[in-house]
Amino acid sequence: MRLTMFDPAPIGVVFTRGPEHRLAYTNAVYRKTFGDRPLGRPLRRTFPDLAQSGYFDIFDRVLATGEAEVLTAVPIDLDFADSSREGTRYFTFSVSRATVSDGSRGVLGVVVETTEQVTAARRIRVLSEERRRALLRYRSLVRAGSEMVWVTGPEGGVTEPSPGWQRVTGQSWEEFRGDGWIDAIHPDDRAAVVERWSRALREVQPRFTHAYRLRLVTGGYRHFAVDAAPVRDGDRVIEWIGTCRDVEQEWQDARREKLLARATAVTADTARPDEMLAALTAVIVPELADSCTSYLLPQALHRTPGTALAAERVAAVPRQGPPGPPPHQAEHLGPDSALVRAADRRRPVHAVFRPGSPPPDITPTGTEPWLAPDANSVVLLPVVVDGTTAALVVACVNGDRPPLGASEISLLQTLLERAHTPLRNALEYQRTRQVALALQHSLLTEPPDVPGLGIAVRYRPSSSAAEVGGDWYDSFVLRDDAAVLTVGDVAGHDLPAAVTMSQLRNMLRGLALDREEPTGEILRRLDASVQTLYQECTATCVLARIERPAPGLLQLQYSAVGHPPPLLVEADGTAHFLDEGRSPMLGLLPDPRHSTAVHPLPPGSTLLLYTDGLVERRNEDLTDGLDRLRRHASTAARRPLESFCDELLAGMLTADNDDDTALVALRLSVA
Repeated sequence: MRLTMFDPAPIGVVFTRGPEHRLAYTNAVYRKTFGDRPLGRPLRRTFPDLAQSGYFDIFDRVLATGEAEVLTAVPIDLDFADSSREGTRYFTFSVSRATVSDGSRGVLGVVVETTEQVTAARRIRVLSEERRRALLRYRSLVRAGSEMVWVTGPEGGVTEPSPGWQRVTGQSWEEFRGDGWIDAIHPDDRAAVVERWSRALREVQPRFTHAYRLRLVTGGYRHFAVDAAPVRDGDRVIEWIGTCRDVEQEWQDARREKLLARATAVTADTARPDEMLAALTAVIVPELADSCTSYLLPQALHRTPGTALAAERVAAVPRQGPPGPPPHQAEHLGPDSALVRAADRRRPVHAVFRPGSPPPDITPTGTEPWLAPDANSVVLLPVVVDGTTAALVVACVNGDRPPLGASEISLLQTLLERAHTPLRNALEYQRTRQVALALQHSLLTEPPDVPGLGIAVRYRPSSSAAEVGGDWYDSFVLRDDAAVLTVGDVAGHDLPAAVTMSQLRNMLRGLALDREEPTGEILRRLDASVQTLYQECTATCVLARIERPAPGLLQLQYSAVGHPPPLLVEADGTAHFLDEGRSPMLGLLPDPRHSTAVHPLPPGSTLLLYTDGLVERRNEDLTDGLDRLRRHASTAARRPLESFCDELLAGMLTADNDDDTALVALRLSVA
């Protein structure tokens, strides 16, 4: 409330500030009556000549309780400024607690002199209706406290023009009067306003407060708070007086806090980026938009700007109507798509347009329509993490709802910041997997050509983009013409595991080439090296050496340390595991001793070395997987070696296998 609004008032107005009631304001009528008293002093010092000192207690009570008090026709004895009138004079006071525009609290007094009436009848019987109504209105204004003032009759229809209302809404007096003011309220808010206003009139509530959206003369809507009170003559309501105050910023702040709190609640236990985006999409609709679609960009790290974009739709939520398209569906976006443009520029693309008439660059000809027929605005928001557009969010508003603007875009960006951590983790997984797979593929060499032997190799990565295993295979020929086959697995599913795997593979190759010694002894030296160089590392391995003990004969010398046993499949399909030569895994025992076993290899037989990803499944005993492998291998024994390997992978691996798989197969020629 600004005190200067009382300057032209035809009655005296005084305002005191704080518990000492320091005089802060008097209008011209007050100064003319009581003199130009100095501002800033406590009320008791300002009026030392006031005979009736008990009046100061009224100011104390009003400030403390907030309850207004009215004194009617009370005597005042002091040195009046207009000294032509001597003796006791009578005044009616209305004293209320008030807060002014600078935020300070004090007491507002409204004073009307009633000396002539009291002198004539010693009490008030007749008071000018206009002056009494002015006093009551000013009291109501103190309670309502705003500039847009309106007056209605006791039944609710507007009875007087309101310049403030016309300035804000553009409604003329003819449009405003009666119940015409309802037309300026947002259609979605009208029913609630009319219902609550009717109840306030019917119940004669002491105060009516409500917030609604009001149409502006400049277009669009803003939130206003109405505050009204009945004006009474005794027990009879003679009219209502109310005010409207612009609370748009307060409403925006409250909505922001509410949405952020809700976003925090729905994403508290969510770590996956697709689930995070889906949860945030459900918060955005309908509070901020009428529809919202979210996309993940799985190839964000590998795509060249300006090219087509592969996106995975993870959520599509409409405010009403049929459900949106299903999530987890791949979409191909052409280079001329607005979504691609937003992703490449890494900043929002925002458009406001006449309902149903989006600009051509938002929906290029030939593309699938993704805006509602009555859409009036859209924002395409790239979610940028560490300089990379990892996701895209599309929000639309339809019909006569106010279009998306700067405040909504800012709030959307703040909400989507909650997805940064899971998206950053997903990008890091992509980078890690990209490096690790490159490292793995650099080690996946082609098998050597060995007379009388066929060798085939296979490697299948995990179906999870977040995991990279430490599986390896290798095959080579020694100086004594013996062929060496090996498979192994380093514990872990990350880049360090892949790096350690490459180092162990190369170390094993070097140890095998260095000396012609049993496979168990080679693995013992590898184990000692692992425990010296990689103290936290554990690994499993099978090392096999194919030797010729005599012309026309082949035998297998092998060792398995913590690894599933080799499988030998004879030409007739008989299959059995080689369970000898087994020892604990690498990195486990401080003084390792690894055994060596020897087994003959009959003509036409197939030897299979593999990692545990081929036989292990969740919630299943390992023996079940081994038995399944034995059966598949027995069935495929007569197939060519390459087909034999492919059939094993097809029969053993599931679509959701969560571990890498490596295998080496050796086929002996038929004698």
